[in-house]
Formats: sequence, structure tokens, C-alpha cells
Amino acid sequence: MEIIKTLIEGLVIIQPKVFEDERGYFMESYKELFIKENFPDIHFIQDNESKSSYGVLRGLHFQKPPFEQTKLVRVIEGEVLDVAVDLRINSPTYGKWESIILSGYNKKQFFIPKGFAHGFVVLSKEAIFSYKVDNEFAPDFDSGIYFGDNSLNIDWLVSKSDLIISEKDEHLPSFLNIGQKINN
Repeated sequence: MEIIKTLIEGLVIIQPKVFEDERGYFMESYKELFIKENFPDIHFIQDNESKSSYGVLRGLHFQKPPFEQTKLVRVIEGEVLDVAVDLRINSPTYGKWESIILSGYNKKQFFIPKGFAHGFVVLSKEAIFSYKVDNEFAPDFDSGIYFGDNSLNIDWLVSKSDLIISEKDEHLPSFLNIGQKINN
């Protein structure tokens, strides 16, 4: 596995080694020793998986302290645009975001540490999205940012008319409002 740094400290892409031949492919999608060596404070406790169709946008989600989650995300089948927004108030990249195309073809993974909002939109007909977390879901600490927030200006690569968004995600607060609630 190879770690590829992004412009945001702590947010990295993991490229597993993929061995392909006429039968298909083999890869190690997760290796505990690799995580311990590179992210010694992380202990993943749960795997989650979702299946979504083209245009489904899930996010931008995060959990408030003390239930923040580190995530290791990947796409098993299909293709998504995956986005992480830095919510760490003392970070020089606070309010900045990074995106990556994750797909069953490229096998890349996105390591998203605590302190980030996360979301994705499906670019293929369907996608199976899988991720590990290091903390339980805590409904009372669940939060998010409106995906179309103008101050973030995220290009989701799908026209707004084609997006399929949950009622909850459609009514999430702006980045400015979230920032004030997190940091007060």
C-alpha cells in the first residue's frame, strides 16, 4: 500500500497494490499492521456499506465531539466523487476541501481523520461504497453541512437537477452556521 498526501494535512489517499491477471485481481483492501504503522492512534471498530444509484449525494456529514469519527472509505463497485471538508478550527486549511474520484476500477481509498465533514455523489449507474470507522454512530452528535453551500463552492460533477438528496441532507445548515456551533 502506498500513501499519497493531499494538500490538507492528515487527509491522505491510500493506493493498494493490485495484482491482476486473466482471472481477475487480488488486493489487500485493509491491513491492520499498515494502519498501526502509519496511523498509530487509529483503531477501526466497524465497517459500513451502502449502495446508491447515479446522482445520489450523501453528505456532508460529521459527528460532533466527543464522537468524531476517522473514516477509511473506498468504492467496491462503480464510481463516486468523494469530498472531505476540514473543520479543524486551528488548521491552516480550515474550511478547505479536497475531492477524489474513488472507483471499483482505481481501488483508491481515502483516509479521513477526525475533524472533517464527509460526503460523496455517485457518478456511475450504481455504486457500492464501503468504509471503516473508529467510533460508534451517536445520533445526538450527528451533524452536517449543506452540500451546496456557496462559501465552500464544491463542484459535485453532477447537475443539481440530477441530484438525489435525502430530506435531512437538503436542510443541513451552512458552513458558517456549523462553524459557529462547533467552536462555541
